[in-house]
Amino acid sequence: MICFSCHKEIPLLDNKVSFREECPHCRADAHVCKNCEFYDVKAYNECREPSAERVREKERSNLCEFFIPRKSGLDSAGSKADQLRAAAEALFKKKN
Repeated sequence: MICFSCHKEIPLLDNKVSFREECPHCRADAHVCKNCEFYDVKAYNECREPSAERVREKERSNLCEFFIPRKSGLDSAGSKADQLRAAAEALFKKKN
């Protein structure tokens, strides 16, 4: 699983993440919406699992039973915003 916060790999045993587990690199909570396969900013409540209860804080540990570790980083939401920000910064950067 790739940590949503530091984008480094979190080694998993049996593809499971405990409710209190943290990233060994940045100490961010691991059992969070942004590390879940169902997390989608475009979906209702930002979750593609229709039976899941609403979780307000997507970057804090939660007790969702539907959690499945995301195998890759946040490509759709996180990297797109980063790409747009980098493009805007490059556009307005002073040339020497």
